[in-house]
Amino acid sequence: MKSTSLLLSVFLLAAPVTLLAQNTKPLPSKTNTSAASTATPLLNETQLTERATSLTANMQKGLGLNPQQVEKVQKINLTSIRAVETARAQYRRDLRKMAGVVEDVSQSRLAALKEVLSPTQFDRYQRKREEKMGVPTGSAAQGNPAPGLPGGYGE
Repeated sequence: MKSTSLLLSVFLLAAPVTLLAQNTKPLPSKTNTSAASTATPLLNETQLTERATSLTANMQKGLGLNPQQVEKVQKINLTSIRAVETARAQYRRDLRKMAGVVEDVSQSRLAALKEVLSPTQFDRYQRKREEKMGVPTGSAAQGNPAPGLPGGYGE
């Protein structure tokens, strides 16, 4: 009986070591998994081009672009759309970083458009853009506060 309990104790103590020794499978390399997770998925170039062409056509109609401007604006739009989609794919888990990159792309696009458009066209573009984004105009900014926010006097 004493030898049986001794044998059982040795077996229980040795079992974890034996099981660990049998696991000879190599662990996956961290360099392989990190390279795969940071790789940018392929963007559909046809879709990007179609979006840029549609945006350019709307701008041509709304701003009265001449053929030279259309060509330049198409390149600006395509470059910007490609950069934004790349940032979305690359930083999909880091929204703060993505927002920063998208903001940089937006500012670069505005600067490039300002060089291509006439001052009148650019002003019209800015007004339409602000309307679309819901940016208040100068007179509206001085009016009533946004609902739910304290307004100042008498509240």
